[in-house]
Amino acid sequence: MEEKNQATNTEAPVQATAAAVQKPQDAFQARPERRGFNPQQRGRFSGRPQGDQRGFRRDSREKKDDMESKLLDLARVSHTRAGGRRLRFRAIVVCGNRAGRVGFGVASGLDVAQAVEKATYQSKKNMIDVPIMNETIAHEITAKVGPAKVLLKPQQKGRGLIAGGVVRLICQLAGIKNISSKLLGTTKNKLNNGRATILAFKKLKAQGETKAAAVSVKEEIKQAAQ
Repeated sequence: MEEKNQATNTEAPVQATAAAVQKPQDAFQARPERRGFNPQQRGRFSGRPQGDQRGFRRDSREKKDDMESKLLDLARVSHTRAGGRRLRFRAIVVCGNRAGRVGFGVASGLDVAQAVEKATYQSKKNMIDVPIMNETIAHEITAKVGPAKVLLKPQQKGRGLIAGGVVRLICQLAGIKNISSKLLGTTKNKLNNGRATILAFKKLKAQGETKAAAVSVKEEIKQAAQ
């Protein structure tokens, strides 16, 4: 009898330990079914599959930008301060989509890469719409910024870009294929000439506005003659 009691006492702890070992496994297997997700798709957090919430942000970042940017000028500038001279780099960048939108940006930085990056950001921030009619502008326009003065004239289809330097590059990125220009100012500074070209684009009017203005001028002339 004593031998049978000892055998039963030794079997009881073995069964208890086996049940304790099986209990967490059963609970772990039941937990995914209760929460409603596959344990193989666990992400950073236990209650969310991997890549479930942040997929749209990743797709938006991977979209390509249709804007084309070109470096117009790069110069080294220095400022004299109490501690001495501070050397920096100034970059001028023109950005456009060749479909009626163009921007002009100027920025300086401690190195060339920083200056170009900041100028590109400024050019995309300062985008303007250019009214284009039959691959050219609607009317003749002049603009003046400081000593720089720019004259822009529309041209027939097939004439091409009769412009050089800064004006040619800005017109290409704006999407204008037929135009003639003339620098009437005495300066050759690319910064001032570029700003004058952008100001001329801002002054441009659409085809309907120019026709309405021409009709109103004719009516005023007739009334004055009577």
